[in-house]
Amino acid sequence: MKINFAKLNHALIPTTKEGRDRFRRSLLGRAVVPFAALYNALTDEGRILALVSFLVGGLGLEVQSTEAHLVWCGLTALLFGSIFAQRHYRLDAFRVEVLSAPRVSVGEEILFTVMLRNQGPRDAHALRLVGPFLPWDGRWIGTAPRVPRVPAGGSARLEVRARFIERGEHHLDPFEVAALAPLGLSQGSPVASAGTRFLVVPRIARVQRLSLPLGQRHQPGGVSLASKTGESMDLLGVRPYRPGDPVRQLHARSSARTGTPIVREYQEEHFTRVGVLVDPADADPEQLEALLSLTAGVVAHLSRGEALIDLLVVGDQVHDMTLGRHLGFLEQALDLLACVPSTAATRPTAIDTLLARLSPHLANLSCLVLVTATQRGSALAASLHRTGVRCRTFLVVREPRRTPQQSPRPARHTAAHAAGNPDESEISLRAVNEEALFL
Repeated sequence: MKINFAKLNHALIPTTKEGRDRFRRSLLGRAVVPFAALYNALTDEGRILALVSFLVGGLGLEVQSTEAHLVWCGLTALLFGSIFAQRHYRLDAFRVEVLSAPRVSVGEEILFTVMLRNQGPRDAHALRLVGPFLPWDGRWIGTAPRVPRVPAGGSARLEVRARFIERGEHHLDPFEVAALAPLGLSQGSPVASAGTRFLVVPRIARVQRLSLPLGQRHQPGGVSLASKTGESMDLLGVRPYRPGDPVRQLHARSSARTGTPIVREYQEEHFTRVGVLVDPADADPEQLEALLSLTAGVVAHLSRGEALIDLLVVGDQVHDMTLGRHLGFLEQALDLLACVPSTAATRPTAIDTLLARLSPHLANLSCLVLVTATQRGSALAASLHRTGVRCRTFLVVREPRRTPQQSPRPARHTAAHAAGNPDESEISLRAVNEEALFL
């Protein structure tokens, strides 16, 4: 069993913004406010000097044999003098705004753009940006930027990057900007921005080919905003004019070439409606992330094709949607996958219960793509097939351990059809995680 030490180190820190605000309002939170204010009043250099002063103070307890206490007195005087001076370095009429992307993939960098606006009558000098305390899965990239000067009535733009490795909603505390006091040991009262909220979505596995089961049902007729108002029609070809044909359907070039009236002939456009089902039952955390990454890749691939994705099912959650053919946005599905709780893998849904929830939607589906981590996907696919819906199943498995003599598998992995069932394939965790998947 793998132990997440980074998460363990943050065990006592609330993971949500609401939890942190609740702690600040608690009795313990109010008790530590003075100590937190003193800590925040010092810069990184001031905190190092405070630590050195504490160590020197311990050495200077013996005043008869050493004069280290004089050094302690000098260091302490510098610290307190800088703290007393920092009250004169407040930023009046100063605004801080933070902009960021609404979503970012797991492990990718997210850019925070910090806008500083000085609306006061005086220039602001020696500004320092302090980012919020990140949750266990977040890491700042690079050093915090510093601004030497923001003129009166002017503005400045800063960029800060971070990386997050856990899916879900993230709500960061405010960014703060403060002016340095002389000697750079303390800073004035900071100006805070609003909190920043964004989603960390699963990585999109690269799906290059996806073969859907043959014999799928088609739904005639158009859908809202597909290509025209009313029934959507495909151009079938041209034919000679017949009495009663609309004049507007005349094909001028064919008529001129043959010397006889030729009209266009249309047929109703057919849509392949697909459902995507994720079965996270009995999947460990790594498998769950691979399932969601593969699902994101499948949805992204289908949304670029001619099919419509009408249904997304994750565990026992059924989401109606219309995605594809220039309808909807991929971000809709990514947002749903980002918010799948890690406990979903420990709450398997009975097949009969799942089929009962799917039954109102099955009549409208041409086929269904099932992504699972266990062999129960075969039983579920068989049950769906009996209802008339063909199912394409992908089983995400771990690669077996190999001896040093065995050559490793290449990063690009082709999903081989399982014996006896051409609609079922096994996908290795490695192939999903490396985003080099061929279906």
